[in-house]
Order: sequence, then C-alpha cells, then structure tokens
Amino acid sequence: MSFWIINLITAMLSFLIAGISGFKIVPFLHKLKFGQPIKTEDGPQWHAKKQGTPTMGGFMFILSTVITSIAGYWIYRWKVGADMTNPENHYAFYRLLACIVFASLFGLIGFIDDFIKVSRKNNDGLTPIQKIILQVIFAVGFLFALKKFGDTSTVIDLGFWQSPPLNIFYYLLMIPVIIYLTNAVNLTDGIDGLCGSVTFISMLIFTVACSILKQNEISYFTMALAGGCLGFLLWNLNPAKCFMGDTGSMFLGAAVTGVGLVLHNHLFLLLVAMVYILEALSVVIQVIYFKFTKKISPDHQGKRIFKMTPIHHHFEMSGFGEYEIVITFSLAGIIFGILGIITLLVFSR
Repeated sequence: MSFWIINLITAMLSFLIAGISGFKIVPFLHKLKFGQPIKTEDGPQWHAKKQGTPTMGGFMFILSTVITSIAGYWIYRWKVGADMTNPENHYAFYRLLACIVFASLFGLIGFIDDFIKVSRKNNDGLTPIQKIILQVIFAVGFLFALKKFGDTSTVIDLGFWQSPPLNIFYYLLMIPVIIYLTNAVNLTDGIDGLCGSVTFISMLIFTVACSILKQNEISYFTMALAGGCLGFLLWNLNPAKCFMGDTGSMFLGAAVTGVGLVLHNHLFLLLVAMVYILEALSVVIQVIYFKFTKKISPDHQGKRIFKMTPIHHHFEMSGFGEYEIVITFSLAGIIFGILGIITLLVFSR
C-alpha cells in the first residue's frame, strides 16, 4: 500500500468523522447555549446577526485528527513494515506524537478561553498575559521534545542561505515565532470558512513537502487535519452553523507551526504560512500607523491604512462577499504553497 493511498484513507476517515460528528456536537453546543459572543467593534456591523452561533466546533476536526493520524501511522507500519529496531523510526513516531500533543495543548488554551467567554456571555476570556504565559510554556515543551526526538539542528534554513549553529539562541528565536504564527492563524478565523479553508490548503502543501523530505509519518497528521478541516467546513461555510472558536483556531495554529518546525525548513514554513502572517501583520501595521499619526497630528486624531483589520475585514468593508474572500485567500495560499514546494525542490537537493 503506497504512501498516497494510506494518506487518502487517513484523510477520508478524518473527513467522515469530522462531518458526521457535527450532527452530535452542534445540537449539543446549542443545548449548552455555547453561543459565540460578537463584539461589533472587532468586525463589520453586520456580523452582529451571527451572535449566538455555537462555538467550540473545532472539536470536530480535533477529534478526527487525533484518531485518524495515529490510525494512519499504524496502517503505515503494518503495511510498510517499518524497522522499529532503528531508533530513527521511533523518533519519527515521537515527533508525530509531539505535533498532536502540541496542537492539542494549544487547543486546550483556546477551549479555556472559549469557555470563559460563553460562561460570562461576553468576549472577555483569558487575559493576553495569561495566554502568552501558557503559550510560552507549551512552546518550550515542544521545542524540547523535538530536540530529544532527534532534531538537534539549531541552524535556520532559508534554502539559499543557512545560518551557523545558533545553539540556545535558536530556541529563544523560535519561541516568538511559534507565538506569532499560532496567534496569526487565530486572527484568520474571522469569516465563515476562512481559517478552515486556508488551513486545508496548507496541510495539503505540507503533505507534499513530507513526501519530498521523506517525513512520511508527519504526513498522516497533515492529511488527517486536511480531511478534518474539510469535514468541519460542511458546518462552517457561510452561513455558518457552527464556529471553530479559539478551541479550533489555536489547535490549527499550533498544527501549522509544529509541522513547519518538524520539517525544519524555515523558508518553506514562511511561504506556506504567508496568508496567516499577512493577516497578523495587517493588525500590527494598522496599530503602529494609528498611534504614530495620532501622536504627530495637531488634532491628535489617528489615521488608518486599512478600513478594518485583520485584512479580511478590509476586504469585507470594500464590498467582497464572504465566499469571495475565502476563495481569494485560499488561492493566495495555493500560490504561496506552490512557491514553497519549488524552494524545496530547488534547495533540498
């Protein structure tokens, strides 16, 4: 049984589990009254009609990903007959587990945040400092696990340029990278179907990279999550019957970042994650520009570059429909992903 057949089986199982589980999870969330509080200052005014849509739907793809990624790995071991006397095969499985646990722990942060919000019936969940502390702890744990399970390189690999070994400074640099990227994915979850669609594309690109880099074990995680995202989109495309919540978006953020770091090709990760990076960067640019213009203007009135951030809201305010934005951003993800694959083919020889 070939690499791609096992991956297709994994993705299909994950798709079915995620899609079918929605028939239980969505009514259950309705019953618990776990509706999403909407702050209109965080998005266009017309988003107010989405008030009360069940949140925490990310459990659909979290459940399907955890189950089927491990199942896919065991099918691979059974059919391929991996030599488990080779320590590297053990390490490969442990790195797969590290990705699953890392994503699940960030999903736990999101769940706590979501639970506080729905309990209080407002958008005040964990404080920013509480989130950062938990994210740093889990990021350190993940980096330690990668080092323990065979990834001892502290070189930043940009393909055309590789840094000298950075030792401890590599890990100190990767911690803010993890925090930025995971929160960037979280910011992308602001329109029905957007984060799930972009992440579906990202995971397909990651699977191709796993094949090129001979990281077959990790591909069962990426394809499981791709299938899970597709199953979730049955419930999340406009008009959404359920939101993934921070439970889902934080899981996705850690999954994207974790897989990218396991593959240890930083230029590739940068390109695959470019849509998320630009989403977060639009917020940073908007805040800096607003504060700067407010400081220098005579009337102390700040100016804005975008109509609203993250940038998907700028597109909304400019007249784009939600489906148009999802398609546009997904196409951008495909283009950046293809560029990433090209860099792997050129520089990984």
